Amino acid sequence: MKRLFSSIALLTNLLVFAQEKKDTIKKEKEIEAVTLTGRKPTVESKIDRTVFNVANSSILAGNTTWDVLRMTPLLSIDNNDAIKAEGESVTVYINDRKSVFTGKELKEYLKTIPADNLMKIEVITSPSSRYETAGSVINIVLKKRDDEGIKGSITLNNRQQAKNSQYTNLNLNYHKKNFTQTFIGSYSDNTYLQKSALLSEVYADNSATQINTESTGRSKSPSVSSTSEFELNDKNTMGLILEYYQGKSMNSADATGITHVNDVFNNSYSQNQWASGLSRTLGTNIFYKFYDKEKNRILDINVGSNYYGQSEDNNFVNNRVVLTNPPTMNETRVLSDSENRNYYVKVDYTQPLGKEWGTLEVGGKMDFNNNVVPNDLFATQINGLSGHDVFHYEDNINSLYANYSKTFFKKLEARFGIRYEHIDYKMRQDVAGTSRKDSYGTFLPNLLLKYSFSDKYDLSFTYNRSLWRPWYAEFNPFMTPNDNGFFSRGNMELEPNPNHRLYMKLGLFKKYFISARYMYTDQDYWTSYIFETDPANPGKNRTITQPDNFKGRVEKYYLFANTNQTFLKNKMSVNVGFGWYYLDNSDFNLKNNLEAKDYISYWGGSTNISYTNLFNKNINVSAWVEIANQNNGNSYANKTNFFHNISVTKIFPKTQMEASLQLMNIFQRPNFDATTYNQTGTIRNSMKWDWYGVSLSFVKRFGNQKVKENTKTDVEKNAGGAK
Repeated sequence: MKRLFSSIALLTNLLVFAQEKKDTIKKEKEIEAVTLTGRKPTVESKIDRTVFNVANSSILAGNTTWDVLRMTPLLSIDNNDAIKAEGESVTVYINDRKSVFTGKELKEYLKTIPADNLMKIEVITSPSSRYETAGSVINIVLKKRDDEGIKGSITLNNRQQAKNSQYTNLNLNYHKKNFTQTFIGSYSDNTYLQKSALLSEVYADNSATQINTESTGRSKSPSVSSTSEFELNDKNTMGLILEYYQGKSMNSADATGITHVNDVFNNSYSQNQWASGLSRTLGTNIFYKFYDKEKNRILDINVGSNYYGQSEDNNFVNNRVVLTNPPTMNETRVLSDSENRNYYVKVDYTQPLGKEWGTLEVGGKMDFNNNVVPNDLFATQINGLSGHDVFHYEDNINSLYANYSKTFFKKLEARFGIRYEHIDYKMRQDVAGTSRKDSYGTFLPNLLLKYSFSDKYDLSFTYNRSLWRPWYAEFNPFMTPNDNGFFSRGNMELEPNPNHRLYMKLGLFKKYFISARYMYTDQDYWTSYIFETDPANPGKNRTITQPDNFKGRVEKYYLFANTNQTFLKNKMSVNVGFGWYYLDNSDFNLKNNLEAKDYISYWGGSTNISYTNLFNKNINVSAWVEIANQNNGNSYANKTNFFHNISVTKIFPKTQMEASLQLMNIFQRPNFDATTYNQTGTIRNSMKWDWYGVSLSFVKRFGNQKVKENTKTDVEKNAGGAK
């Protein structure tokens, strides 16, 4: 890793020296022809958010939105494809519209959005009450083109990792007077390879199970999206958004496991698994916006629906050898089908209260969700598992919010917010007959204060209370086998996780920022491992994973420093961020009887370096490095991961073409390695990520590519950091 940092540092120095030397011998008119002025820094640190300005960056070429999220400051993605901000769960918005997906479903959806459409990514660590948040918010802002005529781009990408993958995208935009139409179509054919090693140790019988798994997957995913926007007049706009995604997947996995009790062989098994699946997503959104520029009044109305359906066919063949019994073979087939429907109505209104009385923002939303998950299991030996059941989950979430923003004494910016959410939900299994019905309401206050001592020094403070709710699939108790020989199921008794966060940030010279965060919670739900007797193999336990409620106080402390710098007439942009993290899990471990570390401290950080128009040859270069640990609840990292990405893009202005070469984690392949503690033992899981290799892409643009810099109105931009 030292060689990597040394190489990047040497490369940076050589680029600076070479550029300065070349600039001194260039004629003045030639210098003026390539000088960029007013370019935004790659990373901006604001009162309530960090903004990653990625538009026109070489980091976009050949990537999807999911790829760029991996390289966004403060963000990380764990081995379960969950997006984290400063180690905590997030809620994802796209153009200020909440995404209905989480986890792997969200990953597949974001992989259909080409990075070439990105304007910026906002990591909102202190969101206002307007956001339906469970912590931090990621707002993905797409480009908006409104020049007359038709324009667009075509992208072709080939990525070589352990296997080869391809990605194609067509992006069209048409604008005529008051009408704008955008169309995006993409197709990806991705193949991946993953290897993992798992060690399970049980305290009671002093047993240890070693499992090695290798899996190969392939997915073919076409998608289309359409946005139609019509300006009725200078105050009223309405539009329609349509989105469709389809994914067809095929997977196979081979696993071997061996168990020793007191270092003596007890049993072993080998398992082969192959699966196929088909998923479909259809989203609709009708919106209306009223904006009175003279009085700065805004009314925003959204009505929409989202549908997600997924069917899977999983087949398992398990051969087991037990010390005291003859060998057995068990064939299992699992058929599952999900039908998820979401309907919503959302209204937001913003009203300035005169020139000196600040701004008031109010709104609300009604959300309806209906999820049906049928499951069928066929096997030569059922092993005590249910053969068929249908899981139903329905909820209705109603919310109201208010934000008040005002600047006092021309130096103190303030935002006071309150949000109230009430949920009614019910779930049931048709065959087993188990059910649950519940409801609760909660207030979620937030406060933001920023005092500017001068143009060079400012100090901000924020407080947020948030609530993370379980995802519907985490409730489903139907038990199914996994590709590694374990079993998994949901838990109907899960409870939401409330948490409190305090945050302070000191800004110096608008370039240097030092921040401190404190977060605590008294309850959370994490993965638990349960060992139950296998009916088909007396004396042998089977391992079951499920989410569980974990009571106990967890306290987290963060110290973070970052700087944004530009050099060489804004051609070179550097952002460096580094932080120290400290976790106090002593009460959490005591109440849950976990033999884990009570106190954990570790370092983390990232660096983004970009250089525009290298040697005045329309060559853009960017590099990204991240040091990351994954510590979540009862799971602790055993090693620090180093991620890195280097990309070079050559632009051909006359033909509006681009060619990009990207090197992903070429010096060290990412390897997730963590130990999960439970009441009965430990599980150590090591996994090699298939996120490395070489990517080559070509982009052909046509038409006027001018982009609006900001789609927000003046009242939205100046609402005390609320937007």
